[in-house]
Amino acid sequence: MRHFAAMKQSESHFHVIRGLRHHVRTWGAPPAPRLFLLHGWMDVSASFQFLVDAFSREWHVIAPDWRGFGLTEWCREGYWFPDYYADLEALLEIYEPGAPALVVGHSMGGVVAGMYGGIRPERMRRIAMLEGLGLARRPASEAPHRYADWLDAVRDPPRFRPYASFGEVADRLRRDNPRLTPERAGYLARHWARQEASGEVVLVSDPRHKMVNAYLFRIDEAIACWQRVTAPVLLVAGRQSNIPRRMKDTPAEFAARVNAFRDRRVAEIDDCGHMMHLDQPRRLAALIEAFMPEP
Repeated sequence: MRHFAAMKQSESHFHVIRGLRHHVRTWGAPPAPRLFLLHGWMDVSASFQFLVDAFSREWHVIAPDWRGFGLTEWCREGYWFPDYYADLEALLEIYEPGAPALVVGHSMGGVVAGMYGGIRPERMRRIAMLEGLGLARRPASEAPHRYADWLDAVRDPPRFRPYASFGEVADRLRRDNPRLTPERAGYLARHWARQEASGEVVLVSDPRHKMVNAYLFRIDEAIACWQRVTAPVLLVAGRQSNIPRRMKDTPAEFAARVNAFRDRRVAEIDDCGHMMHLDQPRRLAALIEAFMPEP
């Protein structure tokens, strides 16, 4: 695997947060301003490497692995969105106590950042949400079937298949995202997976993240939180992303999500899918740094 000449070095830190050992990856150090990067579902903090490499300003970047992802401990009781809000609050208390934070969240991480920004508006200085406007709307009539599917998954939890090599993991990543270069896929495979004593390569994330959520996504609750966000918000989308299609919103319904934020900026990146920090890290870095305040 080719090494990236401009790759900035990260450090790993571990904190016990709400009973779980959390891994936090950092780049840079004080007195550089702190910038929190929150990864999405089935991702890891290391995937922000290429975005960090593209930053032109000096930052103290703080990127946690969410519970059950990357190098953070798994949760035997399952995974619930309110836990992510509480984990984020604990991280802010460690790294940015008593001051509003600069936060970038991708996908699930963007949902967490946006919701938390309405729950604790005083704790957020600016928020960049990278396709973090939530999931498809679901009618309440689906609830009985959703609960039944969840109970079935509790009885028979999902499992990940093993891989023969890190190269096989990299190939899978490129099938999921054809814009991913072989070099970046090879780098990511080493952080998405680990090699067992048997020689098999297994994903590091907890397969129980693949369980259906017992609760339907409640758009009215999300909008109510977003309306309380006082920080300026940057909403970034990839022009070739499949997320808008999966949301199944009408134009008016999608506009209601965007317009919930009182102080917002909207941007779109061309030749870019959902994984914008991998597809177009330089363009994304320029947008984020233009949005974030100068020291």
